[in-house]
Amino acid sequence: MLLVLLLASALAIVRARNLFAVVVLSGIYSFIMATQLTVLDAVDVAMTEASVGAGISTVLLLGTLYLTGSEEAAPGHRPILPLLVALATAGILIYGTLGIPVFGDPSGAIHQHVAPRYLQEAVEATGIPNVVTAVLASYRGYDTLGETTVIFTAGIGVILLLGIGRRVRERAQGPGGGMQEYLVLRVIAKLLIPFALLFALYVQFHGDFGPGGGFQAGVILAAGVIFYAVIFGLTKAQKLVPPRLVEILVALGVAVYALVGALGLMLGGNYLDYFVLDHDPVHGQHRGVFWVEAGVCITVAGVMLAIFYAFAGRRRRPDSRS
Repeated sequence: MLLVLLLASALAIVRARNLFAVVVLSGIYSFIMATQLTVLDAVDVAMTEASVGAGISTVLLLGTLYLTGSEEAAPGHRPILPLLVALATAGILIYGTLGIPVFGDPSGAIHQHVAPRYLQEAVEATGIPNVVTAVLASYRGYDTLGETTVIFTAGIGVILLLGIGRRVRERAQGPGGGMQEYLVLRVIAKLLIPFALLFALYVQFHGDFGPGGGFQAGVILAAGVIFYAVIFGLTKAQKLVPPRLVEILVALGVAVYALVGALGLMLGGNYLDYFVLDHDPVHGQHRGVFWVEAGVCITVAGVMLAIFYAFAGRRRRPDSRS
């Protein structure tokens, strides 16, 4: 049944001629994929897909359609070279997948050596019941720091290109004024947003024991604020979370993550070595994982809000059509 829904959504997206319908169907497709990931016990990824794929991405795409003109500008160069680069990159990526074991193959190296070691030793070595959190924040601490830095770089790029401090004139409807006439929607939003933010805190602080962690908590926090901005207006959202604070959050999370690693060096251990953070190595692991997950949460939430503020704060082109 789920496969049928996936194929039907994909077919509808391909056949839809209205871009608005394509965006909405893409959001529905993301929700279906989140369900599929939940079935596969990848609840962490499912929460991210539901928040980013179906939530934030849909809002940003709809905002892009609102800001974009009805006619495409004439290209300034021939697309032959970009097309060749894209095809070459796709060919390399496809070639790289030829050496990957078949999905679910029990004889794959990851099922013979890597996964059994993590499942058998991770909880005892780190004291963290959630193996996913233990792997991402402890075993792969360097890799996760790199991913957080990539997110930070994306946020900085958006801020430099578009800026996030533009003031929006309050209007009855639209990015600045929100949905003033939709009373039911506003009442429901007031009931749901606090629970969404509370759930984000639960995902953050309970990530050691169950599905969740810094990335999931960050996107849920940002989605809650974006939901508030869409319903009540960008001006009110920026009073609640000022653009200046968002800029600070983008850099603060990476700084917290990096400082945890530096603290390990100062205490005589290796970079991102959490064992030296406490006289009890297991307690040290808990402290290190807690702070690096907090850093990831702060940067992810800041970057998501920075991207939304950058899009929502821009004026619509005069030649744009509804």
